[in-house]
Amino acid sequence: MTDFEPVTDVPQRIDADDTPVESSAKLRDATIQKRRHRILLVAVLAIGAGLLIAGFEPWRVLATVAAMYVMFRLGFAIIGAFARPIPDAPPAGELRRVKLKYRCNICGTEIRMTLANDEVPDPPRHCTEDMELTATEDDAL
Repeated sequence: MTDFEPVTDVPQRIDADDTPVESSAKLRDATIQKRRHRILLVAVLAIGAGLLIAGFEPWRVLATVAAMYVMFRLGFAIIGAFARPIPDAPPAGELRRVKLKYRCNICGTEIRMTLANDEVPDPPRHCTEDMELTATEDDAL
């Protein structure tokens, strides 16, 4: 690919109705999440009731039930993040490979840009100033 040519597919007429369309998948996911939270709450409360029946002090049972609920919710959230699929790669031509190195004149931080949507992208900002494009001997060859 030699030149970057952005592709724009803009319809000639846009429908005046710009209300967002609800995704059924999003609604279904929210319903499933609510059901899982209810099941977790019932299970934790059942364990708490069992501990009260077993003769443990009520304040200890309350602290245990609250800590257990928080830990399970946090654990399910972390494990759920692993279950989400990786987003699809951008279409060909939307981003192109570059090998640009920038350096901050104030603090000396260096970064390397490997993808860009422009042929010569704007330099990133660091320490509230634009970073300078640097070139090495390898880049000149």
